[in-house]
Amino acid sequence: MEKMKKMYGAIPPLITAFKENEDIDEDAQKVLVNFLKERVHGLFVCGSYGSGPLMNVEERKKVFEITAKEVDGKIPLIAHVGTTNLRDSIELAQHAEKFGAERIAAVPPYYYHHTEESILRFYSELVKSVKIPVYIYNNPKTVGYGIDERLILKLAECGVRGIKDSSFDIILFTNYLREAPEDFDVVPGTEAMWLPAAALGAQAFIPGLGNAFPEVCLKLFEAGVKGDIIKGRELQKKVNLLRDVMYSAGSTIVAVYLTLELRGIVKTHPRSPFVEMGPNERNSFKERLIKLGVLEKK
Repeated sequence: MEKMKKMYGAIPPLITAFKENEDIDEDAQKVLVNFLKERVHGLFVCGSYGSGPLMNVEERKKVFEITAKEVDGKIPLIAHVGTTNLRDSIELAQHAEKFGAERIAAVPPYYYHHTEESILRFYSELVKSVKIPVYIYNNPKTVGYGIDERLILKLAECGVRGIKDSSFDIILFTNYLREAPEDFDVVPGTEAMWLPAAALGAQAFIPGLGNAFPEVCLKLFEAGVKGDIIKGRELQKKVNLLRDVMYSAGSTIVAVYLTLELRGIVKTHPRSPFVEMGPNERNSFKERLIKLGVLEKK
């Protein structure tokens, strides 16, 4: 198998912009993509932050097309194509490949509990359906089950080329690196543990916070890959404090939408059943960002 170039850099899981009536907001999506493409190394499209599971197949295709057109080859795109079933995932994967995706990723089929045989078949067929690299997106919290290092070896034999790991488990992450083939790409799906992941050899991460604060995530990335432990510790602490503020919104996804508005980048909305913050919550959230020094007082 030809050696694959691994992911590199800060690659946020791009949010999807919605109008108040919950339709996709094409204009807001374009603004957001153009803001980010100058500040990050790539974009992960229609994942958890991107509300992929909240959209139908045609909507997900539309979001990827808008994003690809605005990026215009400037940075690489990874399309998340995970669904409850193989047919839809293949359709999304082939569409993303057609519109310029560099790679695709998929959570294992969710809702039902699937056997190892089912999981291996799902990824094997997905690999066969496209010519670009296929990654597993390990997210046990949302899927309902995880992918252990033993299964990683079998998936690699099926042609899977890497994993986006959102388990938040540094021991599992270490086991992936130890057990998987050398050219198997292991990427943390969070900014929360970037510094230790970088120390272990990771070359990329997928930070949800990067939607709202790409500059901070870029600095954290650079400290990690340069091995600047002192600066990296300071930035990792700041990022994790910022994550605590984002979680105070009840959902980091909801918090990202509001933060983009507060920063004056774009005003858009999450899709229900996510609920936006009320006036008092908004003010409290804003004050906490100002106190942390990441938002100017106006």
